[in-house]
This record gives sequence, structure tokens and C-alpha cells, in this order.
Amino acid sequence: MPHRRRRSDAVQENEDDWLVTYADAITLLMAFFVMLISFSKIDLVRFEEVQAGIKGEVGKKEQAEVKEVLPIFNMHSKVQAIVDTTAELPPGDVQVGFDDEGIVIDFVVASFFKPRSLEMTDPAKLILRQIRYELQEPPYDAYFVDVEGHTDDVPISTPEFPSNWELSSLQAASVVRHLIEEGMDPSRMQAAGYADTRPKLRATDIAGEPIPENRRQNRRIAIRLHP
Repeated sequence: MPHRRRRSDAVQENEDDWLVTYADAITLLMAFFVMLISFSKIDLVRFEEVQAGIKGEVGKKEQAEVKEVLPIFNMHSKVQAIVDTTAELPPGDVQVGFDDEGIVIDFVVASFFKPRSLEMTDPAKLILRQIRYELQEPPYDAYFVDVEGHTDDVPISTPEFPSNWELSSLQAASVVRHLIEEGMDPSRMQAAGYADTRPKLRATDIAGEPIPENRRQNRRIAIRLHP
């Protein structure tokens, strides 16, 4: 009688088949990498040349970025010094900062304009005169000046200002006109009014009650200096 294999022997052989395939694959991969290594030759001199070139380009880029950003920081320091030494305004009514484009100077309208008027106060005129003087000197003579008018969220309706849009736009325009009269190149300037669409601070608390000081800060003139 012929010998019959036990079922367990057949199952064991089937289970071991994957090991053969796996071993073949590993052997082929090893042979492939050995072949790559045998064909390759590292040129250390060329590698060092490429590495030096990369470092040189990165260094040039970093130097260019520093040259671009450094004047902005210097101008920021000059503007802050002007505000600190020439402003006769309440603390916090003039703030100098940065945004993505350059320098931002925020003037609270209550200290910037005379009451119920588009005429600027003497301290505001003095600050603008000093800033305009700095903008005449290289490299700042290539800077642009954007003037923005902002109001609070309280609606206004008068014959002179039918809405907050007219109020904010006319305030910005009066600043631009003053700088032009001081000798600023009109082609470097831009005026825009945003009414109450871009508040600096939250106008009301969580209960919906108004925050008077925040509304006062939202009524502002923002002057942006950027290359």
C-alpha cells in the first residue's frame, strides 16, 4: 500500500512556501544594492564643490534678507524716538508697531484731530513733519505711505459725515493732503477709509456691553510705512 502523507505534513509545507519567496526577494535586493555600490564612485572633490556652492547661495540669500529687513527695524526705532521726544499726547494714544509689510503707527483720533474737525492737532502735525523728513533720506525715500481711517461701531449721520465710511475716508484724506503740503511726493501716498470694519480691539464685552476705552482706541488713524 502506498504511503499517504498526513494532512498536517501538507499544511506545514504550504505554510513554509512564503519563506522561500521571501528569501528569494531578499537575495535579489541584496544583489541589486551590491551592484549599485560596485557601479558608484563618490567624487569627494566634486561633492565639496557642490556643498560650498550651496552654502554660498544660502549665505547670499540670508544677507539679502538682512539688508531688506534691517532698514525697517532702523526706521521703526527712528519713528519710536520721534513719538517719544516730540509727542505731547496722552500715553498710549500713539503706538508704533509692525505688520507683514512694514511699520504701523496708530494715532487715536481723539488726540490726532481737533474736536468736531478734520484739522490735526499741533503734536500730530509735528510728528508727521518729523516722519516726512526721515522719509526723504535714503533708503527711506523709496518707502510708500498708506494712510487708513478707522471708526468705532457707533453709527454716525451728519450733513458732513453721512456715515462712518465718509468720516474715515475724509480723515485719511486730510492726513495725506497735509503730508503733500509738507513736501511729500503724492505718488508715494495712498488714502483709504475702512469705517468700523477693522477694529483694533473688541468694542463690547461678552455680555454685549460697550467698552468705551476700546471704542476710543478703534477710532484711529493708521499710517503704514513700507518699502
